[in-house]
Amino acid sequence: MQAMISGIGHYVPEKKLTNQELEQMVDTNNEWIITRTGIKERRILGEGKGTSFMAVNAARRILEQKQIPADEIDLIIVATVTPDMTVPSTAAVVQKELNATNCWGFDLNGACSGFLYALATASQFIETGKHKKVLVIGADKMSSIIDYKDRNTCILFGDAAGAVLLEPTENDDGGIKDFILHLDGRGEKYLCIPAGGSLRPASNETVANRMHYLYQDGKTVFKHAVTGMADVSAKIITANKLNSEDIKLFIPHQANYRIIDAAVRKMGLSDEQVVINIDKYGNTTAATIPLAMSEAYQKKLMKPGDWVVLAAFGAGFTWGSLLLRWALD
Repeated sequence: MQAMISGIGHYVPEKKLTNQELEQMVDTNNEWIITRTGIKERRILGEGKGTSFMAVNAARRILEQKQIPADEIDLIIVATVTPDMTVPSTAAVVQKELNATNCWGFDLNGACSGFLYALATASQFIETGKHKKVLVIGADKMSSIIDYKDRNTCILFGDAAGAVLLEPTENDDGGIKDFILHLDGRGEKYLCIPAGGSLRPASNETVANRMHYLYQDGKTVFKHAVTGMADVSAKIITANKLNSEDIKLFIPHQANYRIIDAAVRKMGLSDEQVVINIDKYGNTTAATIPLAMSEAYQKKLMKPGDWVVLAAFGAGFTWGSLLLRWALD
């Protein structure tokens, strides 16, 4: 028995933040942003709504697509670095809003690799036979932790949610086949939110020093991300006796177009094999992969039996790759 993706959906806010608007906020320009990142615009969730709002909307689309009641869900895993609150979990809020009365759940913080971490974790609950329907959601309201006076980070991030439903299958032509996940805590200082946790609780000093916003050493992250995503994806392909020509789609974390392009070249893939939507949404952290996968499904870019590789790199450092055979028609 293995886990397969039996449903998929996403949600993006209506409000757009364009490069031209950012030009009025910080010292940057449209041409520079596109050249360096590939991003033209990103979506922003309005005030008074948290990450759970987007997660619930993405999940509801799956329930509608599958025509199943929420009380059939056994488990909800929400991958996020922007929970509605520290306590309770965003999964608890999602469970309440969906009225998924027969499930349990938890949040998972794997940063930009969070959805991969959550998908791999959820697949184990399916493979044991313990659960039959698991919702995996990647969602982040990055605008809530971005300093819009910092041109190094504010141009990169947006808000979104993507979700998948996992169910068991005995069919070898569809399902999650393998995953390779990594963690290296030495990357902590290069991509982090310095304050707000138990180490540096909120204080007048931390607020004044703008320590509750995301900090990133872009050059260091870029170097590690290219190598990390490319190497682990090549490894999972080789380990499963496949080659680059066998892969229908490579769906990478949408962090930066240059990172994606460098990883793709290193893997020997063609442009037609790669899903890229960073131009429309920016980096939505845990939401990038399920969002891109959901759009690819809507565009009918893959059919049952196709090999799909997912890959991500994020704060921690975290990185990994997951190999699946597409099962949805």
